[in-house]
Amino acid sequence: MSEVHGATSDGASRYAAADAGGVSPGQSLRATSGHVPGLAGSPSGALDSVVLRGISANGYHGVFDHERREGQPFVVDIVLHLDLQPAGTSDELARTAHYGELAGLVHGIIGGEPFDLIEALAETIASAVLAAFPVAAVDVTVHKPKAPIEVPFGDVAVTLRRSRP
Repeated sequence: MSEVHGATSDGASRYAAADAGGVSPGQSLRATSGHVPGLAGSPSGALDSVVLRGISANGYHGVFDHERREGQPFVVDIVLHLDLQPAGTSDELARTAHYGELAGLVHGIIGGEPFDLIEALAETIASAVLAAFPVAAVDVTVHKPKAPIEVPFGDVAVTLRRSRP
């Protein structure tokens, strides 16, 4: 059985000597995690998060004609705020936000309808994420690394958080 990053070829998860947690090989970590099935979220009541950084695509956003005509790269970072306990205790993809689908959604919006402002792009992404995924809130950061700014700069970005009512 070959192991790659803690996963074996049969799909089972193995952790080196259970990282000193006293779990023997083959024993489920779920049973020893200290998390009681049926209790909501983390002990503090705070939501968990899924983070996806660096979703990149060419877009045609901006107020100048050359930005609309030639396009430029945009990079988006997303943080989903949700309760990951259902997925963590069941090990079922259907009980979490599928980050492959999230990446595809965001990529399509970046390359889709042009906006004058990256604020409008971020707002559109946030609305789409809230509509498509079972999350309580989403943070969206849109980077415009090639913005037409006359002085040297490293990055320009906007970040917003949107929540369900």
